[in-house]
Amino acid sequence: MTDMPLEELRAEVDQWVTQHRPATLDESTGPAWFAALGERGYTVPHWPREHGGLGYTEAQSAVVRSVLARHGAGLPDSYFVPLMLIGPALMAWGTPEQQRRYLPGIVRGADMWCQLFSEPGAGSDLASLGTRAVARDDGWAVTGQKVWSSFASESRYGMLLARTDPDQPKNAGITCFLVDLETPGVTVRPLRQLTGEEHFCEVFLDDVRLGADTVLGPVNDGWRVAMTTLNAERAGLSETSSASGVPLEPVLALARAGGQWNQPAVRERLAELIAVEHALALTNRRSAAESRAAGGSPADSVTKLVLSELSQQISELGVEIAGAAAAYWDGEMPPETHALLDSRRFTIAGGTSEVQRNIVGERVLGLDREIDPGRGKPWRELRRS
Repeated sequence: MTDMPLEELRAEVDQWVTQHRPATLDESTGPAWFAALGERGYTVPHWPREHGGLGYTEAQSAVVRSVLARHGAGLPDSYFVPLMLIGPALMAWGTPEQQRRYLPGIVRGADMWCQLFSEPGAGSDLASLGTRAVARDDGWAVTGQKVWSSFASESRYGMLLARTDPDQPKNAGITCFLVDLETPGVTVRPLRQLTGEEHFCEVFLDDVRLGADTVLGPVNDGWRVAMTTLNAERAGLSETSSASGVPLEPVLALARAGGQWNQPAVRERLAELIAVEHALALTNRRSAAESRAAGGSPADSVTKLVLSELSQQISELGVEIAGAAAAYWDGEMPPETHALLDSRRFTIAGGTSEVQRNIVGERVLGLDREIDPGRGKPWRELRRS
């Protein structure tokens, strides 16, 4: 029932998870559990029923996500890409055949996806991308390089942006493709991060042959397709500090346990973070209906900007409170240290803070657009790094 009161829904989800969750979630039990979640509709409660969801409101979906998180029973964080980005793009732009082929695997947690968007010379200015897709017989031949593709080494499929008409301006002449990463010519190489993890990857495409049925949306109109996922990404990276992977609560608990809560300067900083987090949650709740219905909106850049910087502030204070234990360790990296190092990416991923400020200024506040001497010129005439 989509009109069920939230507390009643919470109790229902909690009861179902308690009854069905396996005692341990590992490689042997995980796939069956994720399939059961998908069958129930709990992996994508916000999706329409015809695509495997429950048609829930954002508030109801948040209840489902919170219960699953409390039980440690949701899909891994890496599935943010297929669940929150790829799925909505397929629903908005995919053919019925593409939707039947790809959406069930996303719902069941059976198929991992990555984005193949950013390039060494096209990160913040994504529209200047240079990976080329040339028409060949009944399909396309793709050559180029992508970078910062999260979880590409774990993915079966990727959503790729490639330039199909270099004589059009940079925001045009781009086409979106659905790529099986096992296709000959695709090479994935993980990149080691500050934390020692390797979930970012670079991907090389060497004369990769794709069929005509791999095109998502209209040919040469891939920029609009990309906006569906980029707006959804900003919306998904705008919820709470917990959604970013740097929750505030453990830092509060650490301050109380260590006595720093009694220090006025520390308490004042913590109070400021609490206030910002509450304001962020209320702002998201107010704009959720409009934003999610549209697959994200420019206003999500406001909350994405605030959350990414809030997460870094939380992690910095966490290390200060942890003190020497976060500066030196023998064995596993302390969580406060990991959070500090990992949070460096938040003001880059999903669009840098500088890009978010431009979007807010131009598309939310209506200020004059930033001067771009290349605007309107054919892509092949532009200077590229």
